[in-house]
Amino acid sequence: MNINSLRRIEEVILPSGIWSSLEISQDTIYLDFARVELGNPNIDNQLSLSVRLANESFIAFFYNNIWDVEFLSNFDNDQIRIDETFKFKVNNIKFLDFEYLDGVVNKYKTDKVITQSEDFDINNIRNDFFFVFEINNVAIVVGGNHLNFFNKDEKLDDYLLKELSNQWMIYFLDYQKKRKFLNKDPMCEFHLK
Repeated sequence: MNINSLRRIEEVILPSGIWSSLEISQDTIYLDFARVELGNPNIDNQLSLSVRLANESFIAFFYNNIWDVEFLSNFDNDQIRIDETFKFKVNNIKFLDFEYLDGVVNKYKTDKVITQSEDFDINNIRNDFFFVFEINNVAIVVGGNHLNFFNKDEKLDDYLLKELSNQWMIYFLDYQKKRKFLNKDPMCEFHLK
C-alpha cells in the first residue's frame, strides 16, 4: 500500500470506527475494525476492515491504569496467543508517524509489549510498518514487516481501497439528499452535525 492509501485508511476508521477484535498467534497479529467507511451499507452492512501484521510483528499497549487493559487478561504468555472480541471506539489512528508515537510513549506511564523479537525497542522501531491508535485510556502500537488489509474475504490493494472509499462517499451523498425520508444512519449523521 502506498502512503495515500494508509492516510485513506486513517480517514475511513476515525469518524465512527470500532476496534472489534484482536488475535495474536505467534508472529502474526490480526486486528478487526467495524463501522469503517468502506463500501455501501445497502450492499454490505458489516463495513469492516481487517489488518494483518507479520514477520517480526509486535504489539505494545500503553496505559496508566491496569484495569484499562483488562481485555488482555486471557493472553497466553507461553503460546503467545490471544483471541478476543470487544467494542472500543477508535479515538485516533496514525500510520508511520514517529512524532505521534513519541507523544504516546511520553503520555502513558506503563507499557506491555508482546513480540517474539528478542531485541525489540519501542524507541527504535526497525519494522517496515507500524501504526498507533488510541481507545479510551489506552494507546496501542502495532507493527511488522508485512502489512495486509482485508475486507470480508478479499485482500485490499490501493485500487480496491479507493473504490470502496468512493462507494461509501456515493452512499453518503445519496443519504444526505434523502435524509428526511430515511431512517437515521449514525455513521452518516456524524458528518452532518
